[in-house]
Amino acid sequence: MAKSKRQYVCHACGYTAAKWLGKCPGCGQWNSLIEEVPLPVGAGTSRAAGAKPVSITSVPSVPQRRIHTGSRELDRVLGGGLVPGSLVLLGGDPGIGKSTLLLQLSQHVAEQGHRVLYVTGEESVMQTRMRAERLGALSERIFVLAETDMAHIVREIESVQPTLLIIDSIQTMYDPALDSAAGSVAQVRRATAWLMQVAKTMDIPTLIVGHVTKQGDLAGPRLLEHMVDTVLYFEGERHYSYRIVRSVKNRFGSTHEIGVFEMKEHGLTEVDNPSAMFLSERSRGMAGSVVVACMEGTRPVLVEVQALVAPTSFVTPKRMATGVDTNRVAMLIAVLEKRAGLLLQQSDAYVNVVGGIKVSEPAIDLGIAIALASSFREQPVSPHVVVIGEVGLTGEVRSVTRLEQRLYEAQKMGFRHIIVPAQGQRPLTVPDNLTVQEVRTIHEAIEAVLRR
Repeated sequence: MAKSKRQYVCHACGYTAAKWLGKCPGCGQWNSLIEEVPLPVGAGTSRAAGAKPVSITSVPSVPQRRIHTGSRELDRVLGGGLVPGSLVLLGGDPGIGKSTLLLQLSQHVAEQGHRVLYVTGEESVMQTRMRAERLGALSERIFVLAETDMAHIVREIESVQPTLLIIDSIQTMYDPALDSAAGSVAQVRRATAWLMQVAKTMDIPTLIVGHVTKQGDLAGPRLLEHMVDTVLYFEGERHYSYRIVRSVKNRFGSTHEIGVFEMKEHGLTEVDNPSAMFLSERSRGMAGSVVVACMEGTRPVLVEVQALVAPTSFVTPKRMATGVDTNRVAMLIAVLEKRAGLLLQQSDAYVNVVGGIKVSEPAIDLGIAIALASSFREQPVSPHVVVIGEVGLTGEVRSVTRLEQRLYEAQKMGFRHIIVPAQGQRPLTVPDNLTVQEVRTIHEAIEAVLRR
C-alpha cells in the first residue's frame, strides 16, 4: 500500500506547503506549519453519506434529553446536564482535581444505570482503581482503558458502547498515521477530530481533559476550543480548598456560569451557598474592605474586595491585583486621582478578591474604587453595606445588568444598605428590609459610604 503523501499546513492561516518551512509564506508567522496526513479517498468524516440540504422547518423538534451528572453545581455549569453527542473540554492546572471530578462524575452516571468508559493516558488501570477506592467510585458499569492509540480506543468504544466517554487527557492521545509526537499541535487536532466524529455519530457525550499553559490557557491549537461544544475551566488556588468550574463556551447553556466545590479528603463536595463561603472570614471594621455583588453566569455572588494603599519610596509606585484585571485597577486609580481628588501617585496599591475567585465583570468597579479610597483615608466601610456599579473615565457610575437579582442576594445574606447606580426613570423593585441609595458619580459614592 502506497504511503500517504504528507503536507504541511499553517495553523494560523491555512497555507499548505509540500515541505516544512520555518516561516509561513502566507501570514509570515514562524513555526506555524504542522505536518498532516491527508485522509484516503472515501475516509472522510461525513456524518451521513449523500446528505442533502433540508428546510430547517421540516426538521422534527425533539425534546432535549440530558444526562444528569449527579451534581447540581456541575449540571448548572453545563446548562442542565450532559447533552448526548456533545464534546466537552475541561482544562485546569496540574493537581487541581480534574481527574477527581471526572471519576466522581463517572460514579454518579454509573449509579443511574449507564455505562462509562474512562480512557486514561497518564495512569495505569491499577492507579485509577486506587483513586477510585479513595473516592468511593467503584462500579461494575465503569470501564477503565489505559491506552493512547486513537485507532484502538475507537475500536473499544464501539465494543463497549458507553453512555459516557471520558478522555484523560487529550495531550497523551496520538494517531499512528502521524509521525509527530503525542501532544503536538497536529496530534491534538487529529485526536479531537476522531473524538468529535465518534461523539456525533454514536451520540455519546464525551468529556476531554486538556492541559493548560503557564499563562492559564488551554495547551494546543486554538482550533481545539472551536471544535468542542463546551469549554470548562477548573480554577482554584493551591492554598485554598475551594474549586470553581467555570464555563467559557457552551452551545447548550449560558456562558460564564460557575459551580463551586470544596476539596476534601474523600473528593469534591458541592458548595450550595458560594456567597456565604466567600464572606465567611470577612474582616469587619478594617479599612480597605468592601463587599460587592457580581454575576457569575445567571448566579449572583457576593465577594469581598480588599485594597491596601501604602506610601512608596520608589519613583514608580506598584500596582498589583489578584482576582481582577490589573489594567482595570490602574484605570480606576487614575479616575480616583482625577475625579475624586485622591493623590495616589506616591502610594503603592494592592487589590485582592478574597477566596481565590476571578471576577471580570465591570460591575465591581465601584467596589474596587471605594476599597482603595477606604484604605487611603483609613476609614472603614460599614459591614452592612454592599456596593454595585461600573465606573467610567469621567467619574460617572454606570448601571449594571440584573441589578434586582443582586439586591435579593444581598438581602438573603443579611445586608441592609446597598449603593447602586442612579436608575433615572427606570423602576426598581427593592426587597424588604433593604435600603438602596443611588449615586451618580464616584465622588458622591465615596462620600456616601465613608461618612457612615
